[in-house]
Amino acid sequence: MTALLDIDDLSVAFRTLQGEVRAVDRFSLSVGPGETVAIVGESGCGKSTTALAILRLIPSPPGRIAGGAVRFRGTDLATLDDDALRAIRGNRIAMIFQDPMVALNPVHTVARQIAESVILHKGVSARAARARALELLRLVGIPAPERRLDQFPHNLSGGMRQRVMIAVALACEPELIIADEPTTAVDVTVQAQILALIRALQRRLGMAMLLITHDLGVVAETADRLVVMYAGRKVEEGPVAEVFRDPRHPYTQGLLAAARYDRAGGRRLREIPGQVPNLLDDPGGCRFAPRCARVIAGCRAEVPALVSLSAGRAAACLRAAE
Repeated sequence: MTALLDIDDLSVAFRTLQGEVRAVDRFSLSVGPGETVAIVGESGCGKSTTALAILRLIPSPPGRIAGGAVRFRGTDLATLDDDALRAIRGNRIAMIFQDPMVALNPVHTVARQIAESVILHKGVSARAARARALELLRLVGIPAPERRLDQFPHNLSGGMRQRVMIAVALACEPELIIADEPTTAVDVTVQAQILALIRALQRRLGMAMLLITHDLGVVAETADRLVVMYAGRKVEEGPVAEVFRDPRHPYTQGLLAAARYDRAGGRRLREIPGQVPNLLDDPGGCRFAPRCARVIAGCRAEVPALVSLSAGRAAACLRAAE
């Protein structure tokens, strides 16, 4: 499959008072047309930073893209000038942010926020853009869409705000959607509705999606392929069903074990001991080694390479093939 999005050895660093932190370290990923790829991992592992780096939304300072390339349809986004990049943002690549109350402008109406990108990228009149906004509100299942057009974000429920965010992202029918924790701000019932909506819109419009999440249940329902991140590095990837059935990296095994429930006792079975390492004091080697029950001497001596295990499967672990 020819890649729609190709991330190659991406590194993102942030300057702090204690020194520079490499929040994303030589991360690579590809997304094909119409494909859904999920990135999972604990909070702070670099998932959202990777998503922001794709569209060059990393605040600078203190952040910077320290290396690598992000190619969309073969064009390295890092080399584009601001005008060329703006022509892609919101048009060919759109982003659904995790908190709509932060992402939506509180002083602009729903209609204005949806119509803005349509006017900018498609060059249509304000009247046509408003009609497009109404069409999109109907598409994402907003009740009484004609009334909602002239309301503000604070007038809407959490589920409706999230649907408005999706409508904003879909306004120009992008080729790629980056969804950063799209169901975090809504309850479980609305979460299921939002996920079903995103899947239906993907099938209808043929979009690819890069899904950023910590919820393995969302991954199981939504994604084709899974990438696992730990402390800024990719540690495993593969088709979702295969990774769930036979995880090869100890961190992936720990995530899956922590997500399973003891149905009889109504509790989680196991947690991953220890803490995520302080990246200001990186001891070298595998960053998961201090928490790993299968650690060997070589794990602390070298950074494990991502080794291919089978077609589409890879893991960065010295014992992955055992």
